[in-house]
Amino acid sequence: MADQEQESVIRVREALAAEGVPGQVRRLDDSARTAKEAAEALGIVPAQIASSLIFMADGQAVLVVASGGHRVDTSKLSALLDGVEIGKANADDVRQATGFAIGGVAPIGHPSPIRTIVDFDLGKYDEVWAAGGHPHYVFPTTFDELVRITGGTPADVGA
Repeated sequence: MADQEQESVIRVREALAAEGVPGQVRRLDDSARTAKEAAEALGIVPAQIASSLIFMADGQAVLVVASGGHRVDTSKLSALLDGVEIGKANADDVRQATGFAIGGVAPIGHPSPIRTIVDFDLGKYDEVWAAGGHPHYVFPTTFDELVRITGGTPADVGA
């Protein structure tokens, strides 16, 4: 499993380099499975964590890169996606859609493109941090950069 985890971090590093992202993937001493854990490890507020969350929209995976400062309002997400039914993704759905395990899902480096929504609230900060493919790895970025590298649609998704 450790080899696979390392491969996932390498995949994120390569995807960032391919997109010309200057920020580097950084290893944290402690796990950053949750926005709260990541924020504590980085000395920032949870709202500066760009959490990559997978939802199922009528059976199709949708990535929401949300601020760790609030929950995603699934009714807002449904409205953005033309009223489709929104459900939770299970661990298998997440791995199949992203190639990552829950807790380390990066916003990029997926096996194939995923429809992506990027939370407007991340734009309140000059710098935000996203998972780097493993629960101990993160990278710095900005709202505008996240929109660009994910091909995402900026939207209000906060509950």
